[in-house]
Amino acid sequence: MEELFELKDLLLAGHIDDALLLVEELTEMSKDDKLNKIFSFGIIVLLHLIKRQAEKRSTRSWETSITNAIRQIQRTNKRRKAKENYLKPAELQETLEDAYSSALRQASLEAFEGKYEAEELGKMVNKKAIIDETMDLIYS
Repeated sequence: MEELFELKDLLLAGHIDDALLLVEELTEMSKDDKLNKIFSFGIIVLLHLIKRQAEKRSTRSWETSITNAIRQIQRTNKRRKAKENYLKPAELQETLEDAYSSALRQASLEAFEGKYEAEELGKMVNKKAIIDETMDLIYS
């Protein structure tokens, strides 16, 4: 909020170049926030898909979490006025691949009552299939 007051002051003072720099900074901050949200929701989807594949079962709670997180990714990624997405499919896939290790660590605490370490659980699932499924859910 403080940045908006600063922007107003710069514009009123006629410091257009400084105001434009601040607008760029605000734009980057907004985009970073959206990317962080997509990453976090990606972890949630991946976590439940890892557990579902490893345990060969699902629960209504997991399915609800998957659905809600997918909707949030879709909503956060959408640029309202530009009618396009912040992340293109290849960038989104890269974000999911980055989030996978965090999701796997979390899943190792939850799947099979925490019996397996992340590396062991990782050998029980197909990473590519899980990321592909996540991408399919996001774009379907």
